[in-house]
Amino acid sequence: MKRTLFALSLAAAMVMPFAIGASAKDENPMVGGAAMYRSKNIVENAMNSADHTTLVAAVKAAGLVQTLQGKGPFTVFAPTNAAFEKLPTGTVETLLRPENKSMLTNVLTYHVVAGKYDAKKLMQLIRKGGGQATLKTASGGTLTARMSGAKGISVTDEKGGSAMVTTANVYQSNGVIHVVDTVLMPR
Repeated sequence: MKRTLFALSLAAAMVMPFAIGASAKDENPMVGGAAMYRSKNIVENAMNSADHTTLVAAVKAAGLVQTLQGKGPFTVFAPTNAAFEKLPTGTVETLLRPENKSMLTNVLTYHVVAGKYDAKKLMQLIRKGGGQATLKTASGGTLTARMSGAKGISVTDEKGGSAMVTTANVYQSNGVIHVVDTVLMPR
């Protein structure tokens, strides 16, 4: 019985990192067609991802480049271009207007959590929280992380919208990125 439990635990431990994204062995995972280097910071890597051009443009428009190049550590739930395309028509253009900089900053910093929360740490917090973990964002809001099925993590915003982590554990010199499929919206 003990051997069976050990074997199942070992098998689960080996499968889980692959199920939720980049593995610990994958030093430079590919995101948006580009290698993400642990030696580069969040902005440097995001600028190379073809899947994150909208996010990078928004970070620049909000004046957050220096902040996200800072020491950190930061955990960023990084929406893809396809995630931004899910927003109602005209939303991105409206947010990128100079007069809406504070609103844009609030949306972007809502995707940032102080500290380094890789998938292993998120799963520990979820188990400790009885199935969910509440994360305080840089904007002052909260995100709720939950397991999604046996192999994934979902993140729910304050409005009830949910994003799936499609690539987890993209380590940076100043934190970790989890690629998400939906833009999370603060209250």
